[in-house]
Formats: sequence, C-alpha cells, structure tokens
Amino acid sequence: MLAALSLLVVPIIWELPLGQSSRAGLLAWLLVGLGMYWLYAGMGYRPLLLLQLMLFSGAAALLSAKLLLVAIDVHSMAVLRHVARGLILVGAGCAFSNLAAMLILLWRRSRDDAGAPGVHRP
Repeated sequence: MLAALSLLVVPIIWELPLGQSSRAGLLAWLLVGLGMYWLYAGMGYRPLLLLQLMLFSGAAALLSAKLLLVAIDVHSMAVLRHVARGLILVGAGCAFSNLAAMLILLWRRSRDDAGAPGVHRP
C-alpha cells in the first residue's frame, strides 16, 4: 500500500496545478488515511502506528491552517509548511520502520514454518 502510494499517487499529486502547501496537504491527508487503514487492519506495531497517525494528523492540520491563512491574505506563515514537512518526514520514518518490522516478522514466521520436510507442527 505504501509502495503504491509512493509510486502512483504522489507523482499525480505533484503534477496537479496547486501550490506547495496544497500538494503537501493532500499528501498529509493521504498519509492520515493510510495510517488509519493500517490501524483498522491491525497491521504493524500499534503504539508506533498511533505516533505515526498523530504526526500525519498534525501535519495535515498545520497545512490546512496554512491554506486558510492564505485564503484570508496572510502569506507570511511559511513556518507552518516547514514544520508540517518535518512532521511528515518523521511520520514517514515511523511508517518505514513499521513496514520493516512487519516484513521482518513475516520473514521469521516463514523461516520457522519451513522446518524439516515431512515434519508437521501442531
């Protein structure tokens, strides 16, 4: 799911005729949705998922606030976009570490199940 988001959806978002804050805001909301899906599906380490969801939600809220400020002609709050990008990067680090942990667990389970031939484990 994360690979599909990074390979298919992100390039489409960057091609839209939007500003930097709008594109980053769309990406943040997509990452919030991805984090909620992982949480709902029971995938990954729950505390790390909650931290990831909190970081992405904070970034989405900051970018939404930036868009509202631009709508009322306040253009000098670029710090909101920079902080939101930092939150997205930290949240992405959490997502990749969670994904790596899921893959390592899957690899260990498959290695343990591939015991000696003809031996059936209960």
